[in-house]
Amino acid sequence: MIRPLRLIRLAVLAMVAALLIAPPAAAHDVRAGADLRIAQTIAGAELTLVIKATTRVPGPLRVEVIGFPAAPALDLRLRSMTGGGVTRGTAAPGRPARLRAEETGPHELSVTAGGETTVIPFRVLVDRGSGWEFLIYGGLFTAGLLLVGGLLTGAFGRRGRSAFVVTAVAAAGLTVAALIVVLDPWLPAGPPDGAEPRPTDAPAGRPYVQRVITTVPARPAPGEEFVARVELFDGSTGRPVDDLAVHHEAMAHLVVTAEDGRYFRHVHPLRTAPGRLEVRLRAGPPGRYLTYVELERTDSGGQLLTGAFTVGGRDAADPGDGADGAGADVADADVAGDAGAGGTGTDAGNGTASGTGTGSGNGARSGKGAGSGSGAGATAPGDPEVPAAPAGTVTVTPAVPRAGRPATVEVATAGTPLPWLGMAGHLIVRSADGGFLGHVHEMGTPGARLRFTFGFPVPGRYLAWAQYATGRGITTVPFTVEVPR
Repeated sequence: MIRPLRLIRLAVLAMVAALLIAPPAAAHDVRAGADLRIAQTIAGAELTLVIKATTRVPGPLRVEVIGFPAAPALDLRLRSMTGGGVTRGTAAPGRPARLRAEETGPHELSVTAGGETTVIPFRVLVDRGSGWEFLIYGGLFTAGLLLVGGLLTGAFGRRGRSAFVVTAVAAAGLTVAALIVVLDPWLPAGPPDGAEPRPTDAPAGRPYVQRVITTVPARPAPGEEFVARVELFDGSTGRPVDDLAVHHEAMAHLVVTAEDGRYFRHVHPLRTAPGRLEVRLRAGPPGRYLTYVELERTDSGGQLLTGAFTVGGRDAADPGDGADGAGADVADADVAGDAGAGGTGTDAGNGTASGTGTGSGNGARSGKGAGSGSGAGATAPGDPEVPAAPAGTVTVTPAVPRAGRPATVEVATAGTPLPWLGMAGHLIVRSADGGFLGHVHEMGTPGARLRFTFGFPVPGRYLAWAQYATGRGITTVPFTVEVPR
C-alpha cells in the first residue's frame, strides 16, 4: 500500500529536483517584461533611451527619451532582423515614440540626431508564461478529479484500499500545487519568445576583446571637434566583436582624461557599425590624453580597454598666468583631512570649475591654506553636460587614507541626485600615472549627498571625479587624494 505521506514526499522531491536542474539566469540578460535602458552621447547631448517592455506582438513598442538636461528630437527607425519589417517615429523628452513590433526576436533601433546615427541591437521579448503553471493547474485538476472520484466511491459504498489511494493522490496533487504557488516568485522562468538560444560551445565565456583606439583627425588641435573611435575585435578570431551586453545602462562607457587631469569626459559612444563605437568630443589643452573603455561581452565578464592619443598645438591661454582660458577645464582641489576640499566642474568643455580647501585650481594662481581656482568660459558645443551647480564639499574618511584599506568619500550635492546609469552617483578614480582606473557607485545615501566606499590600492596621488545628475544636467566634482606611503 502506498501511504499518503510517501506520495507527498515523492512529489516534493520531484519539484526540488526540477529546481536544481533549471538553468541559471545571466546577470545582464534583458528579461521579458523589463524595460531596456541605454545611455548614448549624441548630438552634444547625454541622454538615456528607454525601450519599454511589450506584452504582445504584433503590438506597440514605446520608446522614451530622458535628457540631461535636454535632448534634441530623435528620428527613430525600427527594423526586424528576421522579417525585415520597418517602422519609423520621432521621440524627444516628454514626447515618446510609438513604434510597432510585428514579431519577436532580434531588432535594430537606428537613432539619428545632429547628423549622427547610432544603431542599437536588441531583442523583442514576450513572456510565454511560466512553465510551472502546468504543474499548478495539473495538480489542482488531478486533486479535483480524484476528490470527485472519492465521493462517488463513498456514495456507492466502495471503501478500503481504493478510497485510500484516491485520497493520497489527491493530497499529493494539492501539496504540489500549493508549494508551487508559494514558491513561484523564486522559480526560474522559461525562456521568453524571441530569446537568443543559449550557447553550448563556450561554457567558460567568450575570448577577451582586443581594441584599436584612434581619433579623427589623428592629432586634434585644442578646441577642435574630433571623433574618438573604438574598434573591437575578438582575440581568438580577429573578427569584429558585436555582442556587447548592456552594462550599467550602456553598451560601453568611455572615460577620456588629460594625463595631467585638466580634462575629463565620461561619455557613452554610439554603435556606428558592427564592432565600432564612436563619439564626438571637443579637444582640451595640448598634451597626452588617456582613454578607458568599460564594456562587457555577452556571457563573459567586464573588461577595461585602454589607449592614448595626443592633442597638438598650443593652448589658447597660458595656464600659469591666472587667465580664464581653456587651460582650466577641470579644477584640481586637494583633499586635506576631514575638512576636505571640493569643487564642481563640468564635463562640457571650458565650463567653470572651482575648488575650496587646501590646494589650487589648474589654470589659476596657486594659493596656500584656503584657496580656490577657476577657469571661466562657455559650455563648448558638441559636449553633453552643462555648467555645474555651486561647488560641493568633498570629505574623505579617514583623514589620511591608507593604501589597501577602505575609505569613505562623501560629496555634498546641489539637491537630491536623479538616477543616472542606474545609480545615484559615480566616482571615477585614476592614478597620477594613468595606470589604474577605478569606477565605484554610490551606496544609496538619502538626501543631498553622495557616499562612496573605495580602497586606494597603492600609495600615491589620485585624481578623482564624482558625478551625479540633477534637473540641470550632469555635475562633475573633481578632487585629488594623496595616499601616503
